[in-house]
Amino acid sequence: MDYKLEICANSIESALAAQSGGADRIELCDNMSEGGTTPSYGTIKRCKDLLGIPVFPIIRPRGGDFVYTEEEFEVMKADVQMSKDLGCEGVVLGILTRDGNIDVDRCSELITLARPMQVTFHRAFDCCIDMKKGLEDIISLGCERVLTSGGAAHVYEGIDVIKDLVEHADGRVIVMAGSGIKEDNLPDMLVGSGGTEFHSTAKIEMNSRYTFNNTANVIGSFYQTDKSIVKIMKELLTQ
Repeated sequence: MDYKLEICANSIESALAAQSGGADRIELCDNMSEGGTTPSYGTIKRCKDLLGIPVFPIIRPRGGDFVYTEEEFEVMKADVQMSKDLGCEGVVLGILTRDGNIDVDRCSELITLARPMQVTFHRAFDCCIDMKKGLEDIISLGCERVLTSGGAAHVYEGIDVIKDLVEHADGRVIVMAGSGIKEDNLPDMLVGSGGTEFHSTAKIEMNSRYTFNNTANVIGSFYQTDKSIVKIMKELLTQ
């Protein structure tokens, strides 16, 4: 079985660490604490300049829900075009209607604009009022994959739902498990989900790089992907 490991990278350094550790693909984002928003032009360009693995920027203009205004939708279209112009291999997106269904019309417009890039439907899917219907909508849109925690806060809690979704998809779309996957629970997810692609941040907390005592401002530490964790996870998938 050909298993894939996608790493959600929040910076150029995280992306480089992910590649060094053996990741198959990068989901590139900013503001990870918000669930990920669109990274900057500079971050995307630098990743494309330096990486040899596929780069998929997330197309999400803000944190919060997945119901967008017309102006936000225009921003999303511009960011899809930017990602395509920079040579990205794919994008990650998702829009819902107010009643909790996939916004098929708007998603279709973004996907048409994105081609020939691949498209992953992100965890907006987990907010669908009817996940089976949502999955069918995503399949009808032609997305290559959908990222899901099985509608749970933590992927391990949604493992049975993910397995059911994998079986329902029946190869028509890749159901990629994500949200809290780590090296210690990946083996169970591998066996229990039935999936072939897995999504993780593989992150650790980094200490501040300040060489002085920063008593006036608590901002200092940050999170970054750790290549050794990526390597362990990739090895688990290739055993």
